[in-house]
Formats: sequence, C-alpha cells, structure tokens
Amino acid sequence: MAGLYVADALHSLGSASAPFVYASFVGSLDGRIALQDGEASRLPVEITSENDFRLFLELQAQADCLVTHGGYLRDLAAGRLDDVLQIGTRAMDRDLVRWREENGLAAQPAVVIASASLDFPIPQSVIREKQRVLIATGRQAPRDRVDALRARGYPVIVAGDGASVEGAPLVRELGNLGFRSVYLLTGPRMLSTMLRDGMLSRLYLTIAHRVVGGESFHTMAAGPRLEGAGRLRLSSLYYDSAAPDGAGQWFARFEPLRPV
Repeated sequence: MAGLYVADALHSLGSASAPFVYASFVGSLDGRIALQDGEASRLPVEITSENDFRLFLELQAQADCLVTHGGYLRDLAAGRLDDVLQIGTRAMDRDLVRWREENGLAAQPAVVIASASLDFPIPQSVIREKQRVLIATGRQAPRDRVDALRARGYPVIVAGDGASVEGAPLVRELGNLGFRSVYLLTGPRMLSTMLRDGMLSRLYLTIAHRVVGGESFHTMAAGPRLEGAGRLRLSSLYYDSAAPDGAGQWFARFEPLRPV
C-alpha cells in the first residue's frame, strides 16, 4: 500500500487563498473511531494496522501544517497516547522525509493547536524538531492564557466568535499565513465545523471489516445535524484483503458536495 496516498500530491492542490484541507479517520463497520478508556479516547486495537498507519503518515507528509487539539496534547503528556506529530521518526516513514525535501516542503510540518481552554503543554518533540507552533482559539478564550502564550512567543490565531475554533475563520487565517495544505489531526468537532462551513476539501476513511461494539464510543461527527453540509461523494476505493488481522479493510476517499 506504500505510495497510494502520496501519489495524490495534496501539497499541490491548494493555495494561500484557498488552502486544501483534508482529514482522515479509521473506523469499524459499526462506526467506532474511538473507545472511551478512562480519561482518554483510544483507537480500538481491532481496527489498527501497519498498512493504515503507513497511509496516515503519507497524508501527514504532504501537509504544510497539522491541526491538532489541546486534548491530544494533554493525553500525550500523560502517556496515554503516542506522539504522531513528526515525519521520519520511524523506519517505515524515513523515505517521506526525502519526499518532503524533493517537493519543496519544510523538514517538518507546522503544528496548529486548536483549543478553547488553552490548557495544554507544548510537546518536547515539537520543540526538539524546531517545528513552527501556532495556537488557534475563539474570541472568548481566557485572556490571561492568550497573553501568556504570546509572551512565550507563540502566535495566537482568533478563529471564532465563541470559545471554540470554527472552520471558516481558521482556514482563512491559515491561508493568510501562507499555508496551502492543512491536515486535520483532530476529531469529530473539528470535522463537523469544517463540513458545516464548507471548508473540507477531502476526507480519507479507512473502514476496517470488524464490528467493535462497546458502550462508550466516538463517531466521526459531533454537534448539531449537518444536513446538506454532510453530503460526500466517493471518489476512490481500494481494498486491502489482509489487514487488519485477516479481516480486510477499505481505503476510501470522499469529496464533499458543494451547494448548488
């Protein structure tokens, strides 16, 4: 499966005036993207595979910036989740460092942290790799924390009139900063606001052929009904017959349908 997604050349599809915004999820046949495990949400082990992870890294390699969120950084600091904010730190993605260099991208993507509370640590890996870090929040975010982050040298983007980040103002501000390809490493709330605001360019979805079950779980979208904004059209579908665990999985690509 190596090379399947990097062939899409996502880094070339956007511009500063219209960044290409894409997201990816892996889910089960019964729609589980994560199970609640105490304080953390975890990807069900039944739907994980090296093939899917390689394609995740290929999507990451094509980004000018990664959008993550404060909850992930808190879980990362507590040791509940793995660090996936860099390219080339594993044997399976060292070739992608060279790919970025050959395609004129920075050694590592910038990291945009979306947060309403502004209560999170900056990962040591991001500092070590000298990645550019920006903070995105809403206009009603705690003023003292905004000031503290700016005092530490982190630019703070105001992307929404409430406390939370909203899709359209975030994409507009990232474009103003010169970002052309934006990969959402966030979750259901960010996907929903991007769809609702018509900002999502593409959705990649791995569907593992497993039924997971579980009483406390997350699905891809959160918040009010999306109605027409949730329409997507399948543009490609690949079948991996082996992983995970012999059950097989689909690698699907969807394009949002714009209002007519």
